[in-house]
Amino acid sequence: MNAALAVGAHLPNLISLARVGLAPVIVWQVLAGGYLDAFWLLLLAGLSDAIDGLLARMLKAQSFLGRFLDPVSDKILLVGLFMALAWQGELPVWLVALAVSRDAAIVAGASLLYWLRSPEDVPAPSIASKLNTALQTVLAATVLAVAAFQPDAAWPAAELELALIAATAATTTISGVGYALTAGARLLGPAEVP
Repeated sequence: MNAALAVGAHLPNLISLARVGLAPVIVWQVLAGGYLDAFWLLLLAGLSDAIDGLLARMLKAQSFLGRFLDPVSDKILLVGLFMALAWQGELPVWLVALAVSRDAAIVAGASLLYWLRSPEDVPAPSIASKLNTALQTVLAATVLAVAAFQPDAAWPAAELELALIAATAATTTISGVGYALTAGARLLGPAEVP
């Protein structure tokens, strides 16, 4: 019984780790032109993201590692997928550069706050950031679906992709600026005295 409880307590983190392991497989499929397989694997990764969060809440297995691992696994998957899609000419390079530079700046800022201040000073993901991650995922899935299923010209795939690219770019910029302002204020503000 104790072994089952121990596994249950770590199950959400194991699912997040599995998602990290799935990222290179999805990227490889994109680079090899296996858009259909990449599409289904991305849906599996998205489902695993929902399941690990649900299990963490149900099993009361939320942990510091889980709070770190879940968003990192999402970012590893999305950054790798965006870069592979750009390499294949399916996404504009400028969008990938914007998304990757935002994520790199967030990681650098969070690291500074963590080490120079405290873990409590690292801002939680904002609504704009969560929306950005959702839009990046929907954009990647849409691009993969269009490439895999090649819908006929009657379906407005190009217009949908353009709208998702614009929305993703906007939320990337808004969430990046918001994070920079929040992190900058916490880094430059007075230190809290215990």
